[in-house]
Amino acid sequence: MKLTDLQDEVSGVWEEKGYELPSYDREAVKKKTWEAPAWVHFGAGNIFRAFPAELLQRLLNAGEYDKGVIVAESFDHEIISKAYKPYDSLSLSVVLKADGTIEKKVVGSVVEALVADQAEPADFARLFEIFDCPSLQMASFTITEKGYSIYDGKGNILPVVEAGFQAKPEDQGHLMGRVAALCYRRFQTCGAPLALSSMDNCSHNGDKLKAGVMAFVDAWIRNGIVEPAFGDYMKDETKVSFPWSMIDKITPRPDENVKNMLETDGFEDTELIITNRNTYTSPFVNSEETGYLVIEDKFPNGRPPLEKAGILFTDRETVDKVEKMKVCTCLNPLHTALAIYGCLLSHTSIHEEMEDAQLSALIEKMCYQEGMPVVVDPGIIDPKEFADAVLRLRLPNPFMPDSPQRIVTDTSQKLPIRFGETIKAYEASGTLQVDSLTLIPLVLAGWCRYLMGLDDEGKPFEQSSDPRLDEVKEYVADVRLGEDTDVHLVLEPILSDATIFAVDLYDAGLGEKIEGMFAELTAGTGAVRATLKKYTA
Repeated sequence: MKLTDLQDEVSGVWEEKGYELPSYDREAVKKKTWEAPAWVHFGAGNIFRAFPAELLQRLLNAGEYDKGVIVAESFDHEIISKAYKPYDSLSLSVVLKADGTIEKKVVGSVVEALVADQAEPADFARLFEIFDCPSLQMASFTITEKGYSIYDGKGNILPVVEAGFQAKPEDQGHLMGRVAALCYRRFQTCGAPLALSSMDNCSHNGDKLKAGVMAFVDAWIRNGIVEPAFGDYMKDETKVSFPWSMIDKITPRPDENVKNMLETDGFEDTELIITNRNTYTSPFVNSEETGYLVIEDKFPNGRPPLEKAGILFTDRETVDKVEKMKVCTCLNPLHTALAIYGCLLSHTSIHEEMEDAQLSALIEKMCYQEGMPVVVDPGIIDPKEFADAVLRLRLPNPFMPDSPQRIVTDTSQKLPIRFGETIKAYEASGTLQVDSLTLIPLVLAGWCRYLMGLDDEGKPFEQSSDPRLDEVKEYVADVRLGEDTDVHLVLEPILSDATIFAVDLYDAGLGEKIEGMFAELTAGTGAVRATLKKYTA
C-alpha cells in the first residue's frame, strides 16, 4: 500500500484495512484547478494537511466542489521536495480519537505543490501565473506568527526586509515581500479582488498579515518602485481583504507509534522526515479529532463553500469573541495551569496529568466555577460544549503527546491574557467579587513557586525558556523550602507588576491571598501536593 499506487488501479486492500480514499475524479479536479485556480495556501506543514486540506477533501468527496488547493512553501523547501512531490501531493490523515479508535483518510485535495522562492524559478513563475488568474479567490496562510514579522526581537527591521524595501517586487527574500509582489502582479494584469486569509494561531492574525504585506507596499511607493495606485488597490477592502480567523486543532509531529501501526497495516509511506531546518514531517500526518476554524466572511472575489465542510464564517467581532472564549477561559488557561503544576509534580505528559485527581479537579473547577461566569460567549460556539470537549476528549487523549515542559514556555507572556482578563472581568462585574477567586490565584502562586526551579520533592528541574525568567526568578532566589520567609518582601515586586498579570494583583485584592498560598506551597517537600489537595477538595 503506497500513496502513488492510487494513480493506477486501486487495490481492495485499502478498504479492507479501513482506509478512506478520495471518491472523486482527482485528475479532473487537477485539470479544473490548473485552468482556473481558486485557492492557494502558503505553509505546507502538518496543520495545513490535517485541517484545511482535509476539509476541502470533504467537499470534493461530497460533490459540493470541483477544484483543489495549491500549496506553496517558502521557509522549508524540503517539505515540498520530500513530503509532497514524491507522493503526487497525496497524504494520509490519521485522526487519533480519545476513545482509542483511529480514522485513516487519504487526502488528495492538494493538487499542486510549489516552492515560493526564486531558488526554484519554475515554481516561483507558476505562482505569478496563479495570481494572474481572475479566478483566484483566496490565498491563505499557516506560516506561524513569526512568519509575518518584519522586525527582530529588539524592534529593528530585519536586514532581509530592509533590502526588500529597496529591491524590485520580483526580487524579495521575505515571504511578506513575495506576497506583496504577487499582489502587484495581480494588480497589473487583471486587478481582480482577492482575500489574503491568515489561518495561524495568533490573535488578530489578519492584521499581522496585513501589516507585513503593507510594509512592503508602502516602502515601494515611497521609494518610487511602484505606482501609488497599487497602494490604493491594496487598501481597498472591496479589492483586497485580510480577514481574521481562529484556528484550534492539535497536530503534533509524526508519531513513531502511528508509523508502526500503519506499517502493520501494510502502508509503506511512513518515512519520518527531519529536514535541515528541523521540520518534522512525513507522508502521513496525525492529529486530534476535534478542530475549530472560524473565519471572518470577507472574501471580495468569493470563496469555496467551505461552510459545508464545517468552517464557521462570521463577522470580525464574533471571531474575536471566539478567540477570547478559547484563550481566556476554555482552553489556554487550563493548559497553563497543567503546565505549571505538571512541572512541579514531575509529570511529563498532559494526558497523564488528567489522570491526576488534584490536577484534573483544579482545571475543571477553575474553568466551570471561576471562568464560566465571565466567559465571552461568541454565540456560534457554546462555551460549555467547547470546554467539555477540552476536558473530556482533548486533554485526556493519550494519543496526543504533549508535555507541561513545552507548554510552560513563555508563561510570563501568557498570564495577562489567560488570567488577567478574567480578573479584570470580575473587577468590572456588578455582582461578582474578585476575592471569591481561589483557583486562579492558586495557579498564579504556583507560577511563583515554579520560579524556584525545584519540584515538590525539592529536586532541581530545568525551567523552560521565557523572556522574563531570569528577571523574575531572582526575586525567589533566596527562598528555601520549609524555612520562614518574608513572603510579601519576596513576591511584592512580582505580584504588583501589571505587565505580567494585566493588573496589579494587590490593587485587585488578590496579592495577599497569593502570598498565603505561596507560603503553603513552600512549606516543605510535599507541600505542593498538600496545597492542591486542600484547595481542590
